[in-house]
Amino acid sequence: MQITLDDLRSFTITRNFFRPTTLKRALQKMEFVQADPIRAPARAQDLILRHRVKNYRAGDLERRYLTLGIEEDFFINYGYVTRSLQELMHPRSESRVPADDIGRVWPRAQWTRAKQLLTFVRSRGAVHPREVDEYFSHGKITNYWGGSSKATTHLLGAMHYSGMLRVVRREKGIRIYAAHEHAATIMSPEERRARMDQLVDVVVRIYGPLPAASLAVYVRSLRYAAPQWKDDVSSALARAKERLSHASVDGVEWYWNTNEKLRAGRRADDRVRLLAPFDPVVHDRSRFELLWDWTYRLEAYTPAPKRKLGYYAMPLMWRDRVIGWGNVSVANGSIAADFGYVGSKPHDRFFNQELEAEVVRMREFLNI
Repeated sequence: MQITLDDLRSFTITRNFFRPTTLKRALQKMEFVQADPIRAPARAQDLILRHRVKNYRAGDLERRYLTLGIEEDFFINYGYVTRSLQELMHPRSESRVPADDIGRVWPRAQWTRAKQLLTFVRSRGAVHPREVDEYFSHGKITNYWGGSSKATTHLLGAMHYSGMLRVVRREKGIRIYAAHEHAATIMSPEERRARMDQLVDVVVRIYGPLPAASLAVYVRSLRYAAPQWKDDVSSALARAKERLSHASVDGVEWYWNTNEKLRAGRRADDRVRLLAPFDPVVHDRSRFELLWDWTYRLEAYTPAPKRKLGYYAMPLMWRDRVIGWGNVSVANGSIAADFGYVGSKPHDRFFNQELEAEVVRMREFLNI
């Protein structure tokens, strides 16, 4: 079968935008949703999920966190992972040892503090970072962290990343931590390779189809998901290129999971979508340029005079084309949306109707 760039575009859209379902089912299907704290007009995780969850409202993920079977953790970026995915990555230690020993490669002073903090967390069940400050800096152990809440936050974050702690919920955006217990498991080289292959498959399920250069970038990023196996990344990439389905299109090799069929001639639905800057469709900027022939950049950290698209411009998708961008803001209980186009605005009454419908959907999502 001769595959074209049009086929890859349609495949990218149709496989990513499945029929909206429940929040729990969508998360189990996606396996990872990247998080970002910027609200413009909502956090990235909410903007991503609204296209995939029926009747989703901004903040539903955080409100229902305890019921969803997910964890906050680092995959290729920080976000929300299924517990099955988290189990593939943890514990993050060289020898697969219990949580109490995960940090033994840390500097001695830091490891001593971490062990005492872990004991404190276990005694409380769940802790707010403020409680840690009060206990260690102003309580039994005077000036343990020099009275610095920043040092406390840093150590809690390091212990969370290592697998010693987990986030059980948030209170006003602040992570509440509990101990994360792991069973000791010694892995054979074959089991370790199998784990790495599974992690690669998850990456490709989320972000595929991927051009070869992007596949390499994503697989190499797994050294952050599973630092204990960072030396296996290169061999995992080589195995992936042999194992995955692939095709050459216009001189570029593309890869996707073998259990997915790339059908030529598939058509995306007649829908306008405003996409989060970290949506799986948008995430790989190199693929974005190959598929839609223009450069998209998140400009939130670009000085205002140098912005071309806007502070938090969201790619504007019409059917299987990304034709421009939109900036959405909320003020005084009303929503404002401004749009820009790569070329000219489509002269199509169906597009105008759908654009208006997307603004209505955004308003409902934001509870305005």
